[in-house]
Amino acid sequence: MTGNLYRGQAGLPFSSTLRIYEPLDAFPEDQQAAIRSAGERAVSRAAVENAELLASLGRITRPGGDPFPTGRTDLVRVTRAPGVPVEDAGKESAEEETADGVGLLYCPSQLVLRAGLAANALIEGIHGPLAELLIPEEQRDRHQERIDLVNARDGITRVHTRASTWGIPFSWFSLFLESDPQDVVEAGGRILTVRVWAPISDALDRVRYAVANLALAAPDLDMLDDLTQLTEWLELFHADSMVELDYGAVADKVYPDDSPMDVRLGIECLAEGDMTGAAAAYRRLASRWIPIRQLARAS
Repeated sequence: MTGNLYRGQAGLPFSSTLRIYEPLDAFPEDQQAAIRSAGERAVSRAAVENAELLASLGRITRPGGDPFPTGRTDLVRVTRAPGVPVEDAGKESAEEETADGVGLLYCPSQLVLRAGLAANALIEGIHGPLAELLIPEEQRDRHQERIDLVNARDGITRVHTRASTWGIPFSWFSLFLESDPQDVVEAGGRILTVRVWAPISDALDRVRYAVANLALAAPDLDMLDDLTQLTEWLELFHADSMVELDYGAVADKVYPDDSPMDVRLGIECLAEGDMTGAAAAYRRLASRWIPIRQLARAS
């Protein structure tokens, strides 16, 4: 089962991620050896995805009912600038680059911090007896101790990964162009995921352009708040970082996907006062993504 777990995610919620990969010297010096070592253990990208999924399913069935990661191990994804995955390089050259770290960028999973943030968001949304049933206060307190240990050890920590279930936020698409490098991962006649990369400098230019135009043309649009928060998040990272959009299993439902182009055209139309063009771009997005989001409410 474990060998094909990543390839057989049928029945699990669609989950997509936005990740930042930074050069090794962007991390605190006392963390660099551990991050580099974890990156070297990542035999392939599929192995990392499989290990993370297997660990998450294992936590659900862990004796004692504690669903939180312990932090004893943390997976690290590795890519090569300007966005070509390490495993796609020739075996010999990949080993050479991994040996000296030249051109490698790293994205730690940071599961302890991310699990804490996700739990807080869940509790804020449901409150009362249901919250206690889903995540008992004792377990939340125990996990807060883990978060405190991470913060005490690492200081102020940038969270390198954002996740979304049952669809991709439209604001994420503003970071990418259809011409950006991408990798389509297929197996068994279906698409497992699509990954798109952009240098963080390009992504920042694009999202700042979107913020500037929406602030003038549609200041009440909810997407403007999302784009502003996205900009502030990207500004935390090293200038030589890469941004990756990982569609996850939802790629099999939407690829080939014109969402980056539709978001860009919609913003340009709003900036030019072309409400008809903006509405058309939104209709294309809605027809593509609303059916996916409705699956979250399906029985």
